[in-house]
Amino acid sequence: MLRFVFLAAAALAAGEVHDVKPETFYHTFFHRHPVLKQIKPGDTVITYTIDAGGQDSKDVRRATPSNPLTGPFFIEGAEPGDAITVRFQRIRMNRKWGWSNYRLGLFSLTPESIETTYPRRYKDDLIRAGRNDLIPWDIDLENQTVQLREPQSKHLALKFPARPMLGCVGVAAPGEFAPTSGISGTYGGNMDYNEIVEGVTLTLPVYHPGALLYIGDGHALQADGEPVGTGVETSMDVMFTVGLRKNANLPGPRLENDDYIIAIASQPEFVSSLDRTIRLATSDMIHWLTTEFQIEPWAAHQLIAFQGRYDVITVAGSMALKIPKKALARR
Repeated sequence: MLRFVFLAAAALAAGEVHDVKPETFYHTFFHRHPVLKQIKPGDTVITYTIDAGGQDSKDVRRATPSNPLTGPFFIEGAEPGDAITVRFQRIRMNRKWGWSNYRLGLFSLTPESIETTYPRRYKDDLIRAGRNDLIPWDIDLENQTVQLREPQSKHLALKFPARPMLGCVGVAAPGEFAPTSGISGTYGGNMDYNEIVEGVTLTLPVYHPGALLYIGDGHALQADGEPVGTGVETSMDVMFTVGLRKNANLPGPRLENDDYIIAIASQPEFVSSLDRTIRLATSDMIHWLTTEFQIEPWAAHQLIAFQGRYDVITVAGSMALKIPKKALARR
């Protein structure tokens, strides 16, 4: 039934609608992988992702861990120096369970607190053979909630509203670089930004002909920073429409939703401290405001100083700077 709803909504798009059922999944944002589907700007794709461990909506293992990617999608007319836009009309959970890590990553803690941290081990083979540090979550598709199945707290229900997102969205990385689906960069990648939800538009720079777009790593819910090292990992049904901006020459990903424009400073985790990505996001926002919005440089500085909001995307990697759209109202 859900797929028919997707088709009805997609029929409103100006371009062609493609119902794509992937059989092969990749683990790198590489420009030499065989193209899954060639599409045009304005076209809409209806497809799905499998979870970070390789299981689909029917619990069938379709790929090996970690973060198998759906794609690549070749966008006609996209050339190096351009940018593509990806508007996500649907990001919907399609199974009744997910999983997460059992313990916060040590990268989220101070050295002195690590000495009293509980062991990472929970139960052998509970979620995946050979792993003992993963725990199960129940997903209520009707009520759109997630609840930890086990272990059970004596004090907290650990039940929350779901907010489905995609951890991996990116194009083929520049040059002959084939980064894994575990890291991120200027090409996007495994950004794990919890604002990549239904209704947003993500803009990505193009480094190879066709851009070669990949998606994956669905999370039913994830806090700011992904401090546990996962979200509630699950499979997703996804619908998106692509666009093309010629000669955009962007330094990295940008995001837009109903309320904000967002500059994303995306980098591999642990490469450098978050203060570097704060500087990258701020510098890109200044460039965005002064070029596309024609705001004076000094006014852009003041706008950031008094209206900007920073998001920690991953605690050991990336940052974002958000400017409210209402603050961009003209005199």
